[in-house]
Amino acid sequence: MVSKTEETQLNRLENQVDNGGGGAWEYLCLVRKLKVRRSEKVLKHGLSILNVPKQRSALGPEEWTLYEQVAVAAMDCQCLDVAKDCIKVLQKKFPESKRVGRLEGMLLEAKGSWAEAENAYSSLLEDNPLDQVIHKRRVAMAKAQGNVSGAIEWVNKYLEIFMADHDAWRELAEIYVSLQMYKQAAFCYEELILSQPTVPLFHLAYADVLYTLGGLENLQTAKKYYASTIDLTGGRNTRALLGICLCTSALAQLSKGRNKEDKESSELQSLAATALEKDYKQRASDKLGLLTSALRSLKIS
Repeated sequence: MVSKTEETQLNRLENQVDNGGGGAWEYLCLVRKLKVRRSEKVLKHGLSILNVPKQRSALGPEEWTLYEQVAVAAMDCQCLDVAKDCIKVLQKKFPESKRVGRLEGMLLEAKGSWAEAENAYSSLLEDNPLDQVIHKRRVAMAKAQGNVSGAIEWVNKYLEIFMADHDAWRELAEIYVSLQMYKQAAFCYEELILSQPTVPLFHLAYADVLYTLGGLENLQTAKKYYASTIDLTGGRNTRALLGICLCTSALAQLSKGRNKEDKESSELQSLAATALEKDYKQRASDKLGLLTSALRSLKIS
């Protein structure tokens, strides 16, 4: 994730380059370092260097890195002729490179030649079954074709090999949520919380899924994870505060006073509602009336 400081630095450098102040190479290096997607700018400023032989040769070995970066950006912008030219240069320099082979497969994807791209990736995986990039390209290719079930299959196969990849677990969870397969999504978020227990985003997403599933046990667990989200964020997560109110209200309807935790839940609900009202007064006072009405419908205020 890019920090605010890094984003400010990137934007400042981008403005400098756009306004003719120099620093194109530094900008391109920073884009690579931060792994951000600024394809149009990368294509424009990358070509401004590659098209000037003196500037290009001054890069030394980094010249080939720039060709690769511009090729990917060109595919992103559907400038396929530019991408093809960059890949040809790399093929000539590195004729047996698997990395260049991946670029060839990506170019086939960009052209919509799905079967040919799959054949290219399968061939590369035969030589190196542990190539993470190619496994991920297969997932991306399935999603691009609208083949959601295929994407799920490829992500699951990927996780059989790279089970510690948090981004893959999160992507799989989001796909399951989009298909309303909430039990499967809950499992993914459980894996994420086990591996990264201090990331509030995972606690919040897990609580949302459990609340959606409903039922006494799921709601009780959802409330606990909304509470842990509040704890991890120092009480500053509005969505988790509202989640506490929703869960407590739903639990009250289900338990009808039979739950021993009713008193504790009521106190927690009251604290959450107070924190919500304070937050809205500070950041969205014009929406405070809507919040009050919503809380009243939950029999909180």
